[in-house]
Amino acid sequence: MNIIAQAGSQKADEIRIRSELLARFAAIVGEKYAVTDAAMQEPYLREMRDLYHGHTPMVLRPGSVGEVSAILKLANQNKTPVVPQGGNTGLVGGQVPHHGEIVLSLNRMDKIREVDATSNTITAEAGVSLGRVREAAANADRLYPLLLPSEGTCTVGGNLSTNAGGTTAVSWGVARQQALGLEVVLADGRVLNNLNKLKKDNTGYDLKNLFIGAEGTLGVITAATLRLIPRPRSVETAFVGIATPEAALELLGIAAERTGGAVTSFELMARLGIDAVLKYDTGSRDPLRDVHPWYVLIELSSQARTGLRDALEEVLGEGVERSLVADAAIADSLDQAKAFWRIREMFGEVQRQVGGSIKHDISVPVAHVPAFIREANQAVVKLIPGARPLPFGHLGDGNIHYNVAQPVDADKTAFLERWHDVNKVVFDIVLKYGGSISAEHGIGIMKRDLLPTIKDPVAMELMRAIKRTLDPNGILNPGKVL
Repeated sequence: MNIIAQAGSQKADEIRIRSELLARFAAIVGEKYAVTDAAMQEPYLREMRDLYHGHTPMVLRPGSVGEVSAILKLANQNKTPVVPQGGNTGLVGGQVPHHGEIVLSLNRMDKIREVDATSNTITAEAGVSLGRVREAAANADRLYPLLLPSEGTCTVGGNLSTNAGGTTAVSWGVARQQALGLEVVLADGRVLNNLNKLKKDNTGYDLKNLFIGAEGTLGVITAATLRLIPRPRSVETAFVGIATPEAALELLGIAAERTGGAVTSFELMARLGIDAVLKYDTGSRDPLRDVHPWYVLIELSSQARTGLRDALEEVLGEGVERSLVADAAIADSLDQAKAFWRIREMFGEVQRQVGGSIKHDISVPVAHVPAFIREANQAVVKLIPGARPLPFGHLGDGNIHYNVAQPVDADKTAFLERWHDVNKVVFDIVLKYGGSISAEHGIGIMKRDLLPTIKDPVAMELMRAIKRTLDPNGILNPGKVL
């Protein structure tokens, strides 16, 4: 299923790059790191959900900021489009070369340049995986607080370029909140050296935030200085059965009030998703004896070595007294906590087995999440009788992955052809509640044509003006976002 083709939004001409120019690009990185073999290119061209499959004459794999600078300087001089790419875990097609652009893969730039435990910072190149950053922080008795299921594959540069969110944003924020300084190569090859460790720096405009969340359309992030925090000394995890999202929201309020900001994750899951995980993932087991309509995965973290378990039990006890909690299990070991998290992390994976799934990455104010889910469920089922809404995600920060599974025994292709009809219904309700149609996945190509219909016109003008200023020849990830 190619959502782009269905949308009819591909208007750019196919790109042809002269062989002589390709040879000049290859000379910058060396023949070994200029990939032209079709089979070797394949991992760079197909995104993980298989919605998009691109093509390119060459994948360039630079090993230094100097090589990135030389590539972009040559590309700018010859008006050659380039698609920057990190771990290729993006979900909106922003990292795919749709028209034959050159792919600029940053995965060889994988050095951790410094860990400064005293300043609570780590400086890492764009190709370092999130998992390696977290491991390096742990080795220094610190925590890098960003956490995503794809931590073994997604990279620093990709996380920042898409402003990734994840399961801990309720407490520690999204990727933007983790960045203190950036090293960025501009479209013309100039290098912006802004790798400072300062929490306080009011010397003019905060330029780093132009590039965070810009999806590689304004510059190529090659390194970042990221904040670290003291590593929690105690962590407690609970899997909770509840009746409604309203009950989950009230339980979130209790947890926030009773634990003094210790809530680091608060994930909401519909039973349909639990059933799919238990059916298709042989490594998962139902943590609770009885079946419940909804579930919450709560994680608390604290610098104190004791008392957190008591706090969690108090929260759940009050939830029972208020008839919010039907049942709950508290992890008694790290392995049991991992088993709880496995269920949540497998939600996206097993939906491929359920059949066609129309996916949305939305956010609304936390207080409106239950109302949004209720209205969206009603509207989607009215539009497509038998459709199975499967909302799940980060209730703590209002980010819900509102996915809709096809009716049982329905034709998958026919269902997916209603993608944009379902989008319209869901997004109208999102906007009604003052929400966002893209909470943490970005715009890419999937939502590019929707952006002008929901974004403030002045904001769109400013975005286009910034793009023209920083990339006047339009070589950086053309056709994405704008």
